[in-house]
Amino acid sequence: MKLPDRFLDRMKFLLKDEFEAFLGSYKEDRYQGIRVNTLKIDYEEFLKICPFEIKGEVPWAKNGLYISEEKPGRHPYHAAGLYYIQEPSAMSVTPQLNIKPGERVLDLCASPGGKSTQAACYLNGEGLLVSNEIKLKRAQILVQNIERMGIKNAIVTNNSPEELEKVFVGYFDKVIVDAPCSGEGMFKKDKDALNQWSEENVLGYQSMQREILKSAAKMVKPGGLIIYSTCTFSVEENEFIVDEFLKKHEEFELINIEKNYGFREGFFEILDNEELKKTARLFPHRLKGEGHFLALFYKKDGEVKSPQRIKSNIKKQNISDFKEFEKNYLNKKFDEDRFFLRGDRLYYLPENSFDFTPLNVLRPGILLGEFKKNRFEPDYSLAASLKPHEAKLNISLSSKTNEADKYIEGYTLNFDLEDGWYLVDVDGYSLSWGKMSKGILKNYFPKALRW
Repeated sequence: MKLPDRFLDRMKFLLKDEFEAFLGSYKEDRYQGIRVNTLKIDYEEFLKICPFEIKGEVPWAKNGLYISEEKPGRHPYHAAGLYYIQEPSAMSVTPQLNIKPGERVLDLCASPGGKSTQAACYLNGEGLLVSNEIKLKRAQILVQNIERMGIKNAIVTNNSPEELEKVFVGYFDKVIVDAPCSGEGMFKKDKDALNQWSEENVLGYQSMQREILKSAAKMVKPGGLIIYSTCTFSVEENEFIVDEFLKKHEEFELINIEKNYGFREGFFEILDNEELKKTARLFPHRLKGEGHFLALFYKKDGEVKSPQRIKSNIKKQNISDFKEFEKNYLNKKFDEDRFFLRGDRLYYLPENSFDFTPLNVLRPGILLGEFKKNRFEPDYSLAASLKPHEAKLNISLSSKTNEADKYIEGYTLNFDLEDGWYLVDVDGYSLSWGKMSKGILKNYFPKALRW
């Protein structure tokens, strides 16, 4: 790997005696990590059925594992949402917030969803997760991952931070700002970041990071926390941003991040600011992971102005076909006060959901399904949120054969079963729907997720 000369000069200036060890890390393979989705399976249970060779636990991330598998996305357990593929150092961000069930959490730059899905595990179905992504295509990928992981209390928005701050003032307990950056810490993984690197690009990200963090400051409540992170080494995108933010926002202070597991303090001496010792740096020559920066802010005081709650917009006659489906095929009841209709699509909102109508919302909650010509067709989002016992009809496929693979690839399957809607699972973990008709199971696994 040919690293830019100016990048190497900058790193030598920063790391000094550690530079040679840092340079040597580029000769080593990067570490492959997955994080167990405890919304779908207990951690200990996953360890028993893990289809990959486990190389150890990620010490700074609850439920994080090092594995040797090169393509963990090609296993049915991934399709069932039992784990999320995540670079090990990236798993260090969300745990700093100490998220508790019932809290309101905002992930401001959320795609593809690693930190949002990690936050959802801490919330454990209680409270609210708002996952935002400004770029539409990336936001659509975010929706897919939120749904695959079976997250019930998440809303996905596609807005700028400036648009969000008009709706939320002092609303969130915890805010994640995993800021867009030059990506220096991911050169092994992201060849585009390597090829596009320049000092001009490094400086170009500063204004974006500055504005995103400013918006986050308005949306976190007094007593709340913001975690600011990047996957880059440059002080311009890290310590400089933090130092400037603190000078402009006296209502915030830094909280020290423990320097365990090979973490080191930020480069405080460059700005002659001892407070920056409280930030954390992750370097690939010090730990089993790539490059990251972390800064944890506490908000001492500020304004609070919560948005109004949204009301259900359905009438009972609008949803009679869903109630018929619920009666025939489900073993659980949904609270009608949380239904929300968008065109022909019926959503199930998170509890106490805010009025999201001023925003561009891609996923206001679980998409239960769609009304089509006097019938109701259930959606993948509903299937992914269910346990198999919550459906009256089930087809269980085995990961030990090619049955599950064929289903995920989109094939129809043959079974001698009565007609109707079946929740299809792999080894007892939900995948999606299948509609049985005359011995043929029509496949409703989403085309976008098929292999």
